Formats: sequence, C-alpha cells, structure tokens
Amino acid sequence: MHGPRPTLEAVAAHAGVSRATVSRVVNGGAGVRKTLRDRVQASVAELGYVPNSAARSLVTRRTGAVAVVIAEPETRVFSDPFFAQQLRGISRELAACDTQLLLMLLEGRTDYDRIGRYLAGGHVDGALMFSLHRDDPLPSMANASGLPTVFGGRPGWPGAEDDPELLYVDTDNRGGARQAVEHLLRRGRRRIAVITGPLDQTSALDRLDGYLDALGVSEPDPALVAHGDFTAEGGERAMAELLDRSPGPDAVFAGNDLTATGALRTLRARGLRVPQDVAVVGYDDLEQAAWAEPALTTVRQDIQGMGRMMAELLLRRLGLGDASGGERPAPVVTPAHLVVRDSS
Repeated sequence: MHGPRPTLEAVAAHAGVSRATVSRVVNGGAGVRKTLRDRVQASVAELGYVPNSAARSLVTRRTGAVAVVIAEPETRVFSDPFFAQQLRGISRELAACDTQLLLMLLEGRTDYDRIGRYLAGGHVDGALMFSLHRDDPLPSMANASGLPTVFGGRPGWPGAEDDPELLYVDTDNRGGARQAVEHLLRRGRRRIAVITGPLDQTSALDRLDGYLDALGVSEPDPALVAHGDFTAEGGERAMAELLDRSPGPDAVFAGNDLTATGALRTLRARGLRVPQDVAVVGYDDLEQAAWAEPALTTVRQDIQGMGRMMAELLLRRLGLGDASGGERPAPVVTPAHLVVRDSS
C-alpha cells in the first residue's frame, strides 16, 4: 500500500537542507551550490517527490504549458500529414524543456472568442500559431493577450514586416516553386499549369509567385491556372478543370503533395500517362510522395524541423531554451530543395 505523498519538508529533511533550498532547486531557481543541488535532486528521486504544479506556478509565475493554435478544423488537421510532422517537431522540443503542449483548433468563427479568452486567461506561457489565413484575428488576439508568440509561415497581415518583435518560421516557398517549374522547363514542358493552394495564405501566394518567376511572367495564363485548397479532393477537381480546357497542359505544378496526389488520380481516370502525357510536381515531400504511383517529384521542406524551430524560438523568448550566447531570437526561413522522382 502506498504511503502519503512526499512533501517539500520531507525532501528537505532527507537531504539535510532547508525547505527554501529545496524549493529553489525544484523550481529551477539560481543560487544553489552544485553539491547541494545534486543532494536535493537525489532525495527528490529517492522519495518520489512530485512538485505541486499550482504551487510551483505561484513561485515561477509560469504554467509550464504552451498553446499551439492551428487555424484549421480538426478534419483538415488530422487528415493532412503536414500537420502531424509539424506537431511532432514542436512536441519534441517542448518536451525537452519539460513544457506541455496544448492543442487548439478552429472549427468556426465562434471558436475565436473561446481561444481569445483562454490565451488572455493566464493558462499558458506562450503560443505557437500557424496555417493562418488572410484577415485572421489570431495575431491581434495574441498581441492583446500579451503572450510571447511565434508564427508558422510568413506573416501577411498589415504592419507585420515593420514589427521588430515578430517571430516566425517559414520555408523559401517562392524559391522552391521556382525550382519545380524550372525543372519542368528543362524537361521540355511548355504548357505548365499550376494548381494553387488557398490564396488567402502566404505559402500559396509565394508558391504561385515562384511559378510566375520561372515562367518569366507577371500573371498566369488563365487557361493554365486552377485553384485548389491543399487537399487531395481539391487537386482532383482542379486537374479535371484543367483537362477540360483545350489544349490541355503537358505538366502541372501542384500547390502541395496532397493536391498532386489528387491530380494523379484524375490523370489516371482520364487514361493519361504520367509523365509521358502530363508531368506532375508537388510540394512538401511528405512520405506519401515516395509511395505515389508514379513516385512524385516534389519540393522538400523540413516540416518537422520547422516545428522544432518554432518551439525553440518561443522557449528562448521565454528564457527556457538555449540562449545561443544571448543573441536576440530572429525569424527563420529554411531552404527548399527539389526531389526528382518518376512523375516528371
């Protein structure tokens, strides 16, 4: 039968130190010699002492939790492997600093009020926000809450570029898209279509701009552009729309890998060969890209690494992560690399 839960006083008696010394050690305080710290930690382990989180938060003024806010409904988040990879990177980095992840999703406009109240209520120490759409109120809500916040993706709201405190992590979406289309041009493709992502997101806009850069034009040919939503179903519909136009494309750059797999389904259903009739390039390099039939040429971004960097920037702002020599945290843009497979 288990005995009573060990107390702070019991740890102090066991270690032969004061209660204040134990409190400083278990709450991460400074000013305790290494020999005493080691002795307290040994007593904590031997007695099985678990700090009371409520009491600890009174001392540290921290909750030990971070809100991860994804501006998408749960059906999208749990069906798109992109989000799983990003959350994996975030979770691992937070866990390494003994910080909990609180996931918050947006099913509808009414959820903004709920999330705003929660963020302003002192329940978390900071926030990570991504998959934001144009005119999204989340940035202003984060600002109003006073919480340190890091964003996933290039900020697109007015005034963002002039905010020296703004932190975000993104990939070189424009450069990656340019690589994809230049590859298709080198393969002799001349009617290169694009299936965009939702154009109220900066990642989709940047990828469309990279497509235009490679073609050397300022506006897309209306016959060669179809709008998707970063889903496989959207890719199927958009590919059908492109094929129903005449003449059809000889290549397509899809806004992400899910869109590209949807395009592949439509091409198969229409009896068209990939890449002989229509070459296809995606974006993300999710695991499913290598499993596609044919294996998908795509642009690789380090999705898990981006999640890790988001969490690392936030932890540094909170004074919990690697201070990197005291350098001020700054936005991060990671490189993108073309991965050539059978679909092109």
